[in-house]
Amino acid sequence: MTEVETTHETTRSVNTPYGEAIGHRDGDVFAWKGIPYAAAPDGEHRFRAPRPPEPWTEPRDCRSFGAIAPQSRNSPVPIDQSIPMSEDCLSLNVWAPEPDGTPRPVMVWIHGGAYSIGSSAQSVYDGRHLAELGDLVLVTVNYRVGAFGFLDLSSFSTEDDVFETNLGLRDQIAALQWVQQCIASFGGDPAQVTVFGESSGGASITSLMTSPKAEGLFAQAIVQSAPATSVYGPERAAVVASRFLELIDVTPERIHELKTMDFMTLVAASDTLCYEVPTRAPGTLGLAPVVDGDVVPRYPVAAFQKGYAHRIPLMIGTNHDEASIFRLMKSPLMPVTSDTVSEMFRAIANDHADLPAFRVAEIMSAYPDRSKTAGALAMSRDAGFRMPSLWIADAHSRHAPVWMYRFDHATPMLKAARIGAGHATELPYVFGNFGTLNRDPTFWLGGRKSAMAVSARMMKRWVAFARHGVPATLDGAKHWAPYAEPTRSTLVIDSQDQLVDDPDAALRAAWGDRVLGFS
Repeated sequence: MTEVETTHETTRSVNTPYGEAIGHRDGDVFAWKGIPYAAAPDGEHRFRAPRPPEPWTEPRDCRSFGAIAPQSRNSPVPIDQSIPMSEDCLSLNVWAPEPDGTPRPVMVWIHGGAYSIGSSAQSVYDGRHLAELGDLVLVTVNYRVGAFGFLDLSSFSTEDDVFETNLGLRDQIAALQWVQQCIASFGGDPAQVTVFGESSGGASITSLMTSPKAEGLFAQAIVQSAPATSVYGPERAAVVASRFLELIDVTPERIHELKTMDFMTLVAASDTLCYEVPTRAPGTLGLAPVVDGDVVPRYPVAAFQKGYAHRIPLMIGTNHDEASIFRLMKSPLMPVTSDTVSEMFRAIANDHADLPAFRVAEIMSAYPDRSKTAGALAMSRDAGFRMPSLWIADAHSRHAPVWMYRFDHATPMLKAARIGAGHATELPYVFGNFGTLNRDPTFWLGGRKSAMAVSARMMKRWVAFARHGVPATLDGAKHWAPYAEPTRSTLVIDSQDQLVDDPDAALRAAWGDRVLGFS
């Protein structure tokens, strides 16, 4: 790196293989925002795999985030409305300390959003605090979402119009390849990359951990609240694709029109699918990764159980009250009533014709209050998040180091609102970024001091894992033992952390080790 302006050392220039990038001081680190890692996937390249970025000849001022991927502006995700939306969205952001000649660990964040919304520009993902605390390089990534990233149109491919699969995952792989190629210029060590993500971002990582195309691109992984079984087969994908064509009124013979259609028309149809599919089939997502024999060769959780995952250290966990936020938002993305949860279980049983009836009965009996809201939420949480994470942890711990957590902390206001440790509530703790929501109610009834202490411990553990491969701190924090059968040691994160052996033993035993999901 060379200094561009000497006054207050406000900028830094980095020479990448694609051109010079100018970053700007952000606290004790520098930030480069909106760096393209792939060319614009528009026109003839819409619904195709990403291509390398076009080199630039003039210095590129990386002061602002890149465009967000096409998606609804009316989503629950808070995104700065001044940021443009464009198909030219394949960019990433880097926060890095002043280089001293010693390569630093790298953390690469993959955002969530049900595979359909979200952006690396969300303020909760600002990487400054983690980069400062960990003295490491932090990268956040944009990738295609919704129909542009997770609609499988390959069943309609022709000789002239080819549609590729799992484009959002292909984008993430391209970003990780860019990191391998370019991050040393920012002071990062390409051999010490930890990829981490939450919700569909975490599930993207469990898919990448079983993908041959991602092998060697990262050395460690942190998976937060991943709906890891929400990966579907090609037959179901073809049905969803057919419904998409109905929504935009395009027949298969006119499939080429998708390359020139206004992208907001496609966004509208994508939005409809995202809510229509889980309403009709509770427990499923409208748009998600597909088993294609290429990027995703097998159902990921089953691949973990067969030992096919990349044998790298893994931190994985869920939140105590994952489903509560979906009830609050009246979102169909998760079933949250006794009727929709029962419908989900009937569909799972139908999808597994060889599943003994007594097995389903055992699972149901583990939730005696399933006819009430709390019981329905617990069943939905375990089907969508907790059990997939436990299945992965059990399987992966036979081949590589695993650390399991359960995030239980909630402020008085979140408890009063019956959200508790809901889905995504751990995010500000991990990044140290509280107050990023409009009218954030988190501390309306107090609890800031306790939350800040929890956040400090979590950030140190996440950073320690990225730096040393072990989520241990040296400041007297609770020892976090690795997860392994039969003890299944789990760090329960709350005002006081506890290491608990197999905290969900009864529920885990009721579910068993057979993966239950939708094909």
